[in-house]
Amino acid sequence: MSSQNFLQSVEAMFDNAVTHLKLEEGLAEKIRVCNATYVTRFGVRLRGRMYTFTGWRSVHSTHNSPAKGGIRFAGNANQEEVEALASLMTYKCALMRLPFGGSKGALSINPEDWTEVELEKITRRFAHELITHNFLGSAMNVPAPDLGTNERHMMWIADEYRRHVPQDINAMGCVTGKPLDGSGIEGRTEATGRGVQYGIREFFRHERDWRRAGFASADIAGRTVVVQGLGNVGYHAAKFLSEEDGCKIIRVIEQSGTVTNKAGIHIEALKSHLVIHKSVKGFTGGEVSPPSGEDIEMPCDILIPAAIESVIHEENAARIGARMVVEAANGPITFAADKILRDRGITILPDLFANAGGVVVSYFEWVKNLTHIPFGLMERRRDEAGHNLLARSLEQMTGREFPEEHEREFLRGRREIDLVRSGLDDMMRSAYAAMSDLLNTPDNGIQDFRTAAYCLAVQEVAAAYRAIGI
Repeated sequence: MSSQNFLQSVEAMFDNAVTHLKLEEGLAEKIRVCNATYVTRFGVRLRGRMYTFTGWRSVHSTHNSPAKGGIRFAGNANQEEVEALASLMTYKCALMRLPFGGSKGALSINPEDWTEVELEKITRRFAHELITHNFLGSAMNVPAPDLGTNERHMMWIADEYRRHVPQDINAMGCVTGKPLDGSGIEGRTEATGRGVQYGIREFFRHERDWRRAGFASADIAGRTVVVQGLGNVGYHAAKFLSEEDGCKIIRVIEQSGTVTNKAGIHIEALKSHLVIHKSVKGFTGGEVSPPSGEDIEMPCDILIPAAIESVIHEENAARIGARMVVEAANGPITFAADKILRDRGITILPDLFANAGGVVVSYFEWVKNLTHIPFGLMERRRDEAGHNLLARSLEQMTGREFPEEHEREFLRGRREIDLVRSGLDDMMRSAYAAMSDLLNTPDNGIQDFRTAAYCLAVQEVAAAYRAIGI
């Protein structure tokens, strides 16, 4: 493993990128450091006794407000990890040109140790601490789900905020990733995995990039893919890539074991098995083996680490068998490993880009909550009438009926999910184009997507600071 911890690795990547930029003296340091970290230790009476829990909420930057970033529940959470994740959120939002600063939160807890009723009490008490110290609110700090949390936890937090601040008309915008029936938005649950898919698609639209990576064609169908972690992000990325793009998921790596099938794993069947049995053991759709650190080294076209940070490090980077690594998780490649992979000619789509789908759709949800109107409501029926008029006019002009196989899709007005997917696709394409253009600019010294992404992000933050006179 690397001698650097997660925060040091992120800061090293930042430092490497700013060598390519001309920033005013001291500005890089201002951007790099975390503005504030709140540590809370609160008690909750459960099971006939008092339990004390430790939580963190870190704000890396408020060059834009509110600060945005998830809350994770994990037994091994710590302050440095939270600060590293908060800094990544700043750069990720800046790269995607979202009007957010970066933040992150965590609670040192294993959710499986507690019942749902107990988790609700703990989550609400944590939310109370964040509210009391001004680390929660639609205009100040907006969490979302992360490792160990989901829409249920976000709804508890939103409801607790609404109880404490009943006069805030925008109360439901204090968190994103809420259920649809709780002021959420269609497409948020699968957004990060969908963003991974859109990012890979965009890579294969740029010939100069896929040729540099050593691919012989722009075809996505038939590409072999290894996925590490079949949680929310890994599952949706694998599902969409296999079912919609024709990729072959030849290996899935989970804590309970590894499933390998060179003909392709049926992702929906594997996910159903995991939900029922809580383990890959007994799955018949591939060869199941005990977990091993070598599982991630399998030769493939695309490796998607979609679980935790630092799974690819200086001890295994030389043995990674993928042609391209797509960072669906935050920080899965350490700084030292990143250099080894690049020296070997392996292309990396960095987390600032590949993992950004969740925060992009969170932005859409936040806007929906602030405007108090669903996307598509005002224009859907007008679109349908206009499309129907166009179809009938074409029939009259040509004397032929509108193709039946296209009619339903063409005549239907835009739904919220259509607009969410369109917006996400557009933002992923725009960010990719900016990275690719910078990477392919001659004589600027930038030779990889990560450095390009960091440079674009830091320039965005620096411009915001200059605009406000800092």
